[in-house]
Amino acid sequence: MSNTMERKGFGGPRNFGPREMTKTVCSDCGKECEVPFKPTEGRPVYCRDCLPKHRKPRF
Repeated sequence: MSNTMERKGFGGPRNFGPREMTKTVCSDCGKECEVPFKPTEGRPVYCRDCLPKHRKPRF
């Protein structure tokens, strides 16, 4: 068996327990939403509906 095969959990699902959600307001539509991080002052936060409009397209 190779070294890469012996590493358990490599690339597998990570379980850090329940995520702490923070209530905030979407910078685009003004709707209240929850995000899995603490928003940084001065940076916009978007709800699930508005986020795709502001993401850079991946190639």
